[in-house]
Amino acid sequence: MLYKLARAMLYPIIYLLFWPKIEGIENTPESGKVIIYSNHSSVFDPMVLGTLIPRRIHFMAKEELFKNSFFGAVLRRVGAFPVKRGKGDISAIKNSLRILKEDKALGMFPEGTRNKSGEIQNFARGIASIAVRAKSSVLPVAIVGGYRPFRRIKVLIGDPICYEEYHNKRISSKELDKISEDMEYALRSLMY
Repeated sequence: MLYKLARAMLYPIIYLLFWPKIEGIENTPESGKVIIYSNHSSVFDPMVLGTLIPRRIHFMAKEELFKNSFFGAVLRRVGAFPVKRGKGDISAIKNSLRILKEDKALGMFPEGTRNKSGEIQNFARGIASIAVRAKSSVLPVAIVGGYRPFRRIKVLIGDPICYEEYHNKRISSKELDKISEDMEYALRSLMY
């Protein structure tokens, strides 16, 4: 309920401020498990994705955002959950796998932090591990144009990718690195 309310409130604000142009919306799976991943240059990114993508997205968000009890409660009510960055956070991994097991959409920013330069940094391999363990498709989404008021942003949605050849088998660190690089390349291809 709160998610729908937040989306309804943000929709006119985002359109008024950033005039978004969306390409590839038809690539968004209407149902089933999917990891929606994007570049991350601004605090607006989750709001833009959550408002413009036609699926409810459960975002993995840095644990610092949950320290304020009121703001943390609001984030939890809209489906976000905390992650400790820079280390393997078992609780965040379990939450991610649970969300995907329930055939929901998981939102991740695999660079691990905001990157104001606009250049994509190397992905953490956690997203690849979660995608393979959950047997989930992944959906690259590029947000391009910066967030200057009354200037257009583009939201470019790529084709879903599924790594079925890695399902039901133990995969090596090298294979996880390959999947991460492939996902990074898919996002870069949308941006440049």
